[in-house]
Amino acid sequence: MASIGIIANPASGKDIRRLVSYATIIDNNEKVNICQRIVLAAQELGIDECVFMPETFMIGPKVADNLENDGVMKARINVLDFEIDASMQDTVTAAGIMEEMGVGCIVVLGGDGTSRAAAKAIKRTPLISVSTGTNNVYPALMEGTVAGMAAAAVTHMPEPYSCCIHDKRIELRVNGELRDIALIDAVVSSDFFAGARAIWDPSRIERIVVSRCHPATIGFSAIPGAYRIIGDADPCGFAVTLKQGGEKVLASIAAGVLTEVEISDPKLLMLGEPYGFTAEQRCMIALDGEREVAVAPGDRVVMTVTADGPWRVLPKKALEEAQRLGMYRR
Repeated sequence: MASIGIIANPASGKDIRRLVSYATIIDNNEKVNICQRIVLAAQELGIDECVFMPETFMIGPKVADNLENDGVMKARINVLDFEIDASMQDTVTAAGIMEEMGVGCIVVLGGDGTSRAAAKAIKRTPLISVSTGTNNVYPALMEGTVAGMAAAAVTHMPEPYSCCIHDKRIELRVNGELRDIALIDAVVSSDFFAGARAIWDPSRIERIVVSRCHPATIGFSAIPGAYRIIGDADPCGFAVTLKQGGEKVLASIAAGVLTEVEISDPKLLMLGEPYGFTAEQRCMIALDGEREVAVAPGDRVVMTVTADGPWRVLPKKALEEAQRLGMYRR
């Protein structure tokens, strides 16, 4: 039986950056619509089961009800059964279960943080990340139909990784202990006390480490991206510090918001090369835009860009390979 996993985060796109920028809003009803198109496309290409993460908006059951009422449901909808707490851990748990079940592909709807959470639990399952969040560097804006077709295509392929890129990740260690990972950026901020998880004030940023960066992105990775471009396939990352007296650059740190910042100490980081510092004061490290790790004075912090991220599907390449393999022929 061919199956895919679908993780739709009902909390994506609702953080504080909505109040300080002009970001797009994708509500949960639209996420239901996107998931419906994913299921419809996937079942036409031979997917028998779509496994959904349980969450507070009940996106999976709504998709099932809507498609059954319309008389177009062919695949089975299976909502995982575990106790949720409406946190990132739900995504981590769901992704881990889906990989254990052997789904052929996991489709994630959310922002950078949702993809990061899924990536913490999967080792080998191809991932498609659809943008429904705020600052989205890792996920892509993608029609649900295309996402469903691509997920089905890689599920049926004898060599699915041929249509994927093995992404990089940033590994964060504090005093030698692996504390967490990021897919795009790790940001050291002096804003230790915070009422919101999302980081948004550039005046409080001290350091940025990225696995990739480009001036066309939105978020704090755009700051080093305004200085140097690092591609997703380049065998390196990049690090900068932010302080007065550095080189001034203009970066798109939020939707509709270009800010002048001063960059110092730019450093190219080859894969596996540690980038470390000893904290002089309490600070917070945000991973892919969300505050996650508190650091105390005297703590030794080391961030390393590695090639151990998830296998991310390249949808266009997957659909081209599907055509070559005759998956569209009837």
